[in-house]
Amino acid sequence: MISRQNTQADVISTQPALIENGRAKVNLTLRVVGRRTDGYHEIESLVAFADCADRLTLMPGLPLHLNTVGPLAQSCGDAADNLVLKAARLLGERVPNLRFGEFTLDKVLPVAAGIGGGSADAAAALRLLARANSLPIDDPRVIEAAEMTGADVPVCLASCACVMTGIGETLMPVAVPNLPCVMVNPRVGVPTKDVFQELGLRNGELLVGAADVMIEAAEWPEGGTSIRDWLETLAIGRNDLEAPAVRVQPVVSEVLSSLRNADGAALARMSGSGATCFALFENGADALRASQKIQLDHPQWWVHAGTLS
Repeated sequence: MISRQNTQADVISTQPALIENGRAKVNLTLRVVGRRTDGYHEIESLVAFADCADRLTLMPGLPLHLNTVGPLAQSCGDAADNLVLKAARLLGERVPNLRFGEFTLDKVLPVAAGIGGGSADAAAALRLLARANSLPIDDPRVIEAAEMTGADVPVCLASCACVMTGIGETLMPVAVPNLPCVMVNPRVGVPTKDVFQELGLRNGELLVGAADVMIEAAEWPEGGTSIRDWLETLAIGRNDLEAPAVRVQPVVSEVLSSLRNADGAALARMSGSGATCFALFENGADALRASQKIQLDHPQWWVHAGTLS
């Protein structure tokens, strides 16, 4: 009889892969309060999450590495610059002997699209590493790594509807119902820095009218409120980055027009810094029909019909 000890490769091969989804983030409203003296912009945003997502897999125990697959893998750029690896390394700096692994990212969400795709992927990486290392997701070291990775990563870590304030670090959960929606991206990237540059705030400057906005902050409906009531409340809001994004990339205006002209659309707005825009509907059937027409009229656009919550 021949016997041998298990090698490290044998042990690793028997460990199951861990999987998390990086759900698209949608800014239902986005108010820019001003720009701090350190250059960061303060915002107030009601954020919800869509039922479309990237898929991130971790094979624990292997050396830290990232593979990209899926229909939009080529748009991810150099893997060394990916937020998944940045988040992992930041957590590793805070947790001694952190157990890493090999990530595989199935990329389906557009990049530089205002829906936090990269941030959602980074947040998924932190959740996976927390699971692989038996860390609670609210461990201060996990939270700090999220904040250091990017402004949208903390909200994507929980992937629950909330009001996000400050530079993205202060989160207050909100009970948002399932809102039928259509999301559209013209497959044109809009760099966030270009949009904020077009907004034109100097360090230490408030946006015109921001003081009134802070005084008259929106009161969101309580849990159990009807979709129609939510739509009426959301219609009062806005996205302060919409106008500068249109100046940076005029096709955003075309996307908004297509959504606003869709039958049954209650409101249409841009998410984040663009170029993804969304329309909300009272029912899913209207949303599906609208998405099919927009996709037929603009076959080159990325279109998704689903729900936000």
